[in-house]
Amino acid sequence: MSVSKNKEVKFMVNEPMAIYLKQNSNSLFNNLFGGQAYPLNDFDMLRLTREGVSKRLLLSLAKKISLSIQEFADIMHISERTLQRYDDDAIIKTEYAEKAVELARLYTRGEEVFGSLDKFKTWMKTPLHVFKGETPVSLLDTSVGFDILFKELGRIEHGIFA
Repeated sequence: MSVSKNKEVKFMVNEPMAIYLKQNSNSLFNNLFGGQAYPLNDFDMLRLTREGVSKRLLLSLAKKISLSIQEFADIMHISERTLQRYDDDAIIKTEYAEKAVELARLYTRGEEVFGSLDKFKTWMKTPLHVFKGETPVSLLDTSVGFDILFKELGRIEHGIFA
């Protein structure tokens, strides 16, 4: 006669709790647009884009990413003279706010990938074979250019060089 023991086996998976944050509160993006102790989420960025941004904020962004007013105006599709006519606290049209948010997101991502904003800014102004001899900053006049740069940053991050 065999005796069978009913054993109840419990399997429990213990995983460490983790918080996944892409942007830290010290990022370029949050320093410019956030001003809070926590990172902006996608809906905060959407609200910011819809409300527009001040000329002062736009020029602060240009300065932080080392673009001349002319380079910045070309990216924004606004004449330098028109940009200069706005009062510092005037809210600029939402299409410019959208472009500014995208620009800040790109430079924040570049800072993450390159480890420093200065290294990324240097890369942005270096003519590269992958961009047919153009500088990355020259691609920023279109949304397709932004997409190309975000994809290239992903390749660099994963060690895939063209």
